Amino acid sequence: MKYNAVSSASDPIDLAATIDELRSARRAWRQEQDGRHSVARFPSLDETGRALDDLVAALFPGRLGMFTGPVEREDAFVETRLRQALERLQRQVEREFAYWQEEAVLSFDVSHASMIIGLFCAELGPIRELVDDDVCAAFLGDPAARSADEILICYPGIVAILYHRIAHALYGLGAPIVARIISELANNRTGIDIHPGATIGRSFFIDHGTGVVIGETAIIGDRVQIYQHVTLGARSPLGVTDVSARERLARHPIVEDDVVIYAGATILGRVTIGRGATIGGNVWLLEDVPAGSVVAQPTAVILAGHAADQLHETLRGRAA
Repeated sequence: MKYNAVSSASDPIDLAATIDELRSARRAWRQEQDGRHSVARFPSLDETGRALDDLVAALFPGRLGMFTGPVEREDAFVETRLRQALERLQRQVEREFAYWQEEAVLSFDVSHASMIIGLFCAELGPIRELVDDDVCAAFLGDPAARSADEILICYPGIVAILYHRIAHALYGLGAPIVARIISELANNRTGIDIHPGATIGRSFFIDHGTGVVIGETAIIGDRVQIYQHVTLGARSPLGVTDVSARERLARHPIVEDDVVIYAGATILGRVTIGRGATIGGNVWLLEDVPAGSVVAQPTAVILAGHAADQLHETLRGRAA
């Protein structure tokens, strides 16, 4: 059987028809969008990533910024990286505003982006303190950890929560697209997907982490520990069923303080997991769980009181 060569250096592929089809597709899309939202004004993934790298270096100059000079020069290093980060972030926020300008009733003032960045800068000290608490929680929660430095540098769960705390601050200040880009950078680098709108308390530990999903309106208390492939999701997609205003704005679980959620658990809707509860692996949960309870497979029963205490000890012993 004889085959004809598709192309060679002297016989390039004829792309004319494909280019015509792509032009037609672009035109159809732009006509449908009425020319709104020029992609040229959309925040840049690469530039936001560079800003994030500078920001992380300013927050942790020695461990993540690779600063090796004398301690008296550390502040100068932090200032340099921080200025670079904030200048880049401000440009991306300006691009976000320009992207939405045609949707707005009033024009955006040029100073809005710089105001957001100034307010964001004031959040960096508290963000650093929160991440330090997260690192300590990981060290306490994982017997395999040898040092806090190892956790900050090597653990994907810490990378994800560090990025989330940065993104959450920007999200709350009015830059949701830039914040969402940061959350997607975290997802790309760690396999952990946390929407920047999610509210997360102190000393949060994601162990292993791959496949964790935390939705926009989730609320997580202090000292919560979750494992890989845990989902804190919405119960039904918007547009599939009619939903009330409350269901639209409160779609994801509330996880109270001191809860442990083991690998593969799926918790959907605006349910509340009470303080100190333990959710076993691979549980599918659609209803509230009382404080101090244990939800376990294969029977998926909720245990309380002495039975819950006994199972708590068993599960924690296995984890150790």
